[in-house]
Amino acid sequence: MSAVDRRRRRFLQCLVLACVGIAGLGTDAAQAAAKHLEFGPARTFSFDGLIQTARDNAAKPYREPPRPGAEVVARIDYDEHGQIRYLPELALDANGPGAYPVTFFHLGKWFQQPMHAYVVDQGKAREIRYRRDYFSMPKDNPARHMPDDAGFAGFRLHESRLRDDWRTQDWVAFLGASYFRTIGAQGQYGLSARGIALDTAVAGPEEFPMFREFYLEPAASTDAPMRIYALLDGPGITGAYRFDLHRETGVVMEVDCRLFLRRDIMRLGIAPLTSMFWFGEHGRGRELDWRPEIHDSDGLAIWNGAGERIWRPLRNPPYPTAAAFVDFNPRGFGFMQRDRNFDNYLDGVLYDRRPSLWIEPLGDWGEGSVQLVELPTDDEIHDNMVAMWVPAGAAKKGAEYSFRYRMHWLADEPYPTPNLAQVVSTRSGRGGEPGTIRKPGIVRYVVEFAGGELPGLAKTAKLDAVVTSSTGQDKILLARAEPVPTTERWRVQFDLAVNPGEAVDLRLFLRQGERALSETWLFQHLTAAN
Repeated sequence: MSAVDRRRRRFLQCLVLACVGIAGLGTDAAQAAAKHLEFGPARTFSFDGLIQTARDNAAKPYREPPRPGAEVVARIDYDEHGQIRYLPELALDANGPGAYPVTFFHLGKWFQQPMHAYVVDQGKAREIRYRRDYFSMPKDNPARHMPDDAGFAGFRLHESRLRDDWRTQDWVAFLGASYFRTIGAQGQYGLSARGIALDTAVAGPEEFPMFREFYLEPAASTDAPMRIYALLDGPGITGAYRFDLHRETGVVMEVDCRLFLRRDIMRLGIAPLTSMFWFGEHGRGRELDWRPEIHDSDGLAIWNGAGERIWRPLRNPPYPTAAAFVDFNPRGFGFMQRDRNFDNYLDGVLYDRRPSLWIEPLGDWGEGSVQLVELPTDDEIHDNMVAMWVPAGAAKKGAEYSFRYRMHWLADEPYPTPNLAQVVSTRSGRGGEPGTIRKPGIVRYVVEFAGGELPGLAKTAKLDAVVTSSTGQDKILLARAEPVPTTERWRVQFDLAVNPGEAVDLRLFLRQGERALSETWLFQHLTAAN
């Protein structure tokens, strides 16, 4: 997984360069005015038909799709790919009738597998044929030698064509395997989603199925959804997807997917999210980097089927780890970026504006678990966090699955519990009290809560810090809850006694009398062996 994610993340830096360069294309743009998109013949299309195609494909052995111009594609490196820009005048729906123009990404060394795009109108689909002259590129760029049947690497949706700046402003991008992402509510790309995750962090290689075909059904207006259908294909799975994309304050997607297994899958990840966490308020060395924090997301939020709100801070572990939160019909989960203070990042790439992504299950998801995979990283270019729903039971060859869910790309959770405080920071350091001899193996955790009923409490209120440990309550020392001076926050401090090489599961929430005042903080403390 990590190698593909590294390539994808490195390449996505090109997206900004591509957008910036679209407006000033000069001669190429002028020439484009006399050109038009070329389409294939019309054929009947429906979602039911796409589902049947996926089902039929699953019954056949997997065949690697052709890659026209593969030798040329391999020569289009990072820099040369950044020089290739789609001409906005040739965008699908640049002049309507659809509300959101669509432009396409060119193939290159980092995205070598082609996908094919179709436009859907009144039950008919016509392929948008690749042509080199859809793109502006230097005369010596290898892409000038691509054949006409090459296909595209992916596509993006631009803002409404009624906006003067739509040519340089996009809000959704589908690019690479089954990856896609949006700018969320604050206009900044960050974490990604995938159509499916197969065998993430298990023995053996991870598989990355690809959306081979996309069918684009334009939105009649900005009040209507943009509908996208996708055909998934890979050695272990096939599938059919329908996305309804709503451009609102952020971006909301309604997803309907049907999946068909070609082989046994060890870990079948539904609605998977992929993000980056290098370091935050906890778990960083003083000399690691000049910036205080670096992450696209700082925690995994879960609203389980029993109604409990859970916050699991992300961490950069010393070795790969996986955690499973067993559940039945979960109400939602997602990677959140709760820290919105620029001063906590000090970086021009605007980590404080990265979107949060909440998955809202629709219908009955049954038994399973929200699973979190955390991989170690030494840089911000690696996506090292994965969260997903894993259905209970073995995922066997020939099995079929159907899932519906809603994706909320926003600043925070779409359905908060108003009377519960949320975790807003997690810190750790050396345990013990000032002025005392600090014993080895004692770690202090400081967890801050904000919101809910906390702002209305007197500073003299009595709150209980309910802290439990998988190694026993005798390992929890000096636990106390107290208001944070000059704020409306409350914090919990406690010391944890640990042994070398020990992993300790921790659980914490604030209580007043018999009432819980906060969500539940969960964390796993890891210590290196001597």
